[in-house]
Amino acid sequence: MGCRQPRPKREMLRIVRTPDGAVEVDRTGKRPGRGAYVCPQQACLEAAARGSGLSRALDHPVSAEVVERLGQEVARRAEAGSERRP
Repeated sequence: MGCRQPRPKREMLRIVRTPDGAVEVDRTGKRPGRGAYVCPQQACLEAAARGSGLSRALDHPVSAEVVERLGQEVARRAEAGSERRP
């Protein structure tokens, strides 16, 4: 959504708007709610939020606080990925 580069679904980060209206990262890819896929990179997340693409995809306004929280999750995920590589 942010960089619009095609990637396998498993490499993407799924963000979901749950039925109760919360916006959060879906680690399993199976949580109920309206979802959107974003590259697991900080720049892509910021581009998706800045262009209102994330809000449109989730059909829900996404606040700056939520984007910051999602950014922290992206950073954690990047750290975990770099630790697994030799």
